[in-house]
Amino acid sequence: MSEQLLHIVIGGELSDLTKTQFKDLKAVEFVGAYGTYEEAVKAWRSKAQSTVDNALMRYFVIHAHKLLNPDA
Repeated sequence: MSEQLLHIVIGGELSDLTKTQFKDLKAVEFVGAYGTYEEAVKAWRSKAQSTVDNALMRYFVIHAHKLLNPDA
């Protein structure tokens, strides 16, 4: 059995296009948790496409398994 990986997709409106700082942390959307990078990218792409009209909206894939086990 291979090691379980955890990728989290979140997003929201940024306060400024030049920074990665959310305008309102309470409004950050948790899109989901995924076992593979490919699944996470699919969810990320879907959410990003749905908000293409708002230049300040950004979604991110977080490699949570690297945060949980930084020595690996």
